[in-house]
Amino acid sequence: MSRRRKLTPEERELWSRVAASTRPTHPERPKLPATEPESPKKPAKTMQQELRAFRLGQSAKSPPPPHDLTPAPGEHLARQPVTMDRKAHKAMTRGKMTPEATLDLHGMTLAEAQPELIRFILNAQSHGRRLVLVITGKGKRGDDDGPIPRRIGVLRHQVPHWLRMMPLAPAVMQVTEAHLKHGGGGAYYVYLRRLR
Repeated sequence: MSRRRKLTPEERELWSRVAASTRPTHPERPKLPATEPESPKKPAKTMQQELRAFRLGQSAKSPPPPHDLTPAPGEHLARQPVTMDRKAHKAMTRGKMTPEATLDLHGMTLAEAQPELIRFILNAQSHGRRLVLVITGKGKRGDDDGPIPRRIGVLRHQVPHWLRMMPLAPAVMQVTEAHLKHGGGGAYYVYLRRLR
């Protein structure tokens, strides 16, 4: 880098005459001094601030809750219109009605559970039963290490669909999630139509 040479007294006088004859283009800016510019000063060393104690990841957002592929079946069933007597529906959802028959599907595969459910519902209707309880269980959270999340409680999600499909749809009047004393989210009340 080249060093600046110092101005001679004649050059300074000539520079001051030229500088005096000019008008500033931006009046708010301060005028440059007519004297020789000084070498830029080094910025004063600032005291380093002490680092505050911190924990790694302290400002990171908490991870989102695990994702379930579909909303809980109970939420979907609660939005369905009531097709049975309202007083009976209210008593049923409060657990005041006792189921006349119970089917427990715990431990069954989908292939085993569907024919068992069909047999149970159609037999219950043929025997004149109105309210039955189908226990599916809530499902277990297993190791989900794949890129696609697995649904928890396959039977819990599948049974309401089966009850709306043939051959069960004509037999079923109403399906709701059971009261806590009868299994809560792991069981369903199935209110059946009378045979004509």
